[in-house]
Amino acid sequence: MKSKSRIKSIFKANSLDYSITGLHTFNLSELELSNDLEFDLPTNIRLGHLAEKIVSELIKSSVNYKVLYENIQLIEDKKTIGEIDFIIEEIASSQVIHLELAYKFYLFDPSISSSPINNWIGPNRNDSLREKLEKLKQKQLPLLYHNCAKAKFNNIEIEDVSQAICLLVSLFVPYEYKGSFSPIYEKAIRGFYFNFETFSNLDNSAKEYHLPPKKEWGMNPSENENWTDFAGVENFINTSMKEKQASLCWQKCEDLYLTFFIVWW
Repeated sequence: MKSKSRIKSIFKANSLDYSITGLHTFNLSELELSNDLEFDLPTNIRLGHLAEKIVSELIKSSVNYKVLYENIQLIEDKKTIGEIDFIIEEIASSQVIHLELAYKFYLFDPSISSSPINNWIGPNRNDSLREKLEKLKQKQLPLLYHNCAKAKFNNIEIEDVSQAICLLVSLFVPYEYKGSFSPIYEKAIRGFYFNFETFSNLDNSAKEYHLPPKKEWGMNPSENENWTDFAGVENFINTSMKEKQASLCWQKCEDLYLTFFIVWW
């Protein structure tokens, strides 16, 4: 995995704003960075933790924000009740911010409801945007006001701390879907999804494929150097479908690159 490409993909990822989430948003574009960053990335952690590591390094490398605390576990009666992602400070104003971060991939299923906010689901249908927002509102953000947090952060005035989320998303819509979306959703759409049968039917000899490991999801497929034909991915995808695991696929056809999910449902 190319560190510089992975870092850039996180830094440039779209975040959903207040009009969608109902929560104050911290945009990574607010960070003033003096140059393009490249730093060593851990190889043995999950994608969500990798995104946290990258955002942490970006904040620390900026000239306008600093990290006061990160990944703070709150423990009560020997039980972990939650974790606070970041406590950061804007240097110019001395404003302290409790920041919660998420890096998510959601697919739009129009059959769920008439309200778009309910229709963004995880690739394997076991999580959703609405559930994530509820968790942020009901569990993660209120952790700041727990007695454990007050004891942990006894050098800052909790009542003066503002709160924000950085919900970075890559969105995917049904193949050949004709519906429209608000601009906030629209600019976060990275591709489409379909089932394995449709994928098979659309294959031809001009197309090449790559199935990136999850830690590379969200990166630019044009920077990938390893490609194969349909036969090179067919068995892996078949197995994933049987195991009810959606596959993210990159496609190259001449100079055109596409990103899509192949789903089992």
